[in-house]
Amino acid sequence: MNGVSGSPRGRALRGTLPVVGAIAVGLLTATQSRMNGALGAAIDDGVVAAVVSFGSGFLIMAIVVAILPAGRAAAVRLVRGLRERAIPWWIMIGGAAGALTVASQGLVVGVIGTAMFTVGVVAGQTLSGLVLDRVGYSPAGVTAVTLPRVAGVALALGAVAFSLTGGALGAVPPWMLLLPVVVGAGLAWQQATNGRLQRGTGSALIATFVNFAGGTLVLGVIALVRIPVTELAAFPSDPWLYLGGAVGVVYIAMSAALAPRIGVLLLSLGSVLGMLVGSFAIDLIWPPEVPPSPVRSAVTVALASTGVVIAALVGRRTRTGGG
Repeated sequence: MNGVSGSPRGRALRGTLPVVGAIAVGLLTATQSRMNGALGAAIDDGVVAAVVSFGSGFLIMAIVVAILPAGRAAAVRLVRGLRERAIPWWIMIGGAAGALTVASQGLVVGVIGTAMFTVGVVAGQTLSGLVLDRVGYSPAGVTAVTLPRVAGVALALGAVAFSLTGGALGAVPPWMLLLPVVVGAGLAWQQATNGRLQRGTGSALIATFVNFAGGTLVLGVIALVRIPVTELAAFPSDPWLYLGGAVGVVYIAMSAALAPRIGVLLLSLGSVLGMLVGSFAIDLIWPPEVPPSPVRSAVTVALASTGVVIAALVGRRTRTGGG
């Protein structure tokens, strides 16, 4: 078995699988966006929808951590690391960016659609991922800003610019376009922060739990302030609208495990590709209030795919050569 895993084919497979995992993260993110957006539109409050999503994810993770011996051991390491200051306190606040992401999904996705939301996230996430890798905030360490890496990011941003052409932009309030950009920047930072916590505790499980605990706390406080002055519509009966938290558990755990291996930029670009492909398919099946152009969305996916391939190949060579 060792001979097979050490062969060129085995090494190529080990290098490819994390990128496939990053794409899967994006597919799950797009799916969660539509779930939370639909729930927010149904009850007419994106923040409360976010509390439902994050709160259910927190309950799932609390049960998992309590049941699994590995989860309990990781929780002990986390507490010990915080007490001894081997793990800085600020690494615990990655859930705040997750709270912003989920709240934004509930606020705008039902109106602008998954594809348009993803477009803004792409812009913020790719630029933020490039910067975080360069300054060494990524758990994978400092990654050089090479021309091919910049070209990969430029292609992803080119996909964003192209997708915003046409008449759809004028039908959307400007803040609904700006908010996803901020979300994207926060998402890259969240992935890096959760990855650092995973490395510090040796457990993606506890990093995911901390993410949901922090996000639930932030959203719960906001909801408590809003609910007395907000009139909620009746909660829908469709059970799938309440699965956003479970989907989030899966992709946040995957992000925490992948970030130390492939870096924030490659994780961001891979998940961007997954989000674009997923949002394209979702909006075709379930059109939003501002429907996207299928042709424009297809070209967007092609441009972003090229950017991911370029960044993936260069990122792999950089890590191999630099240790």
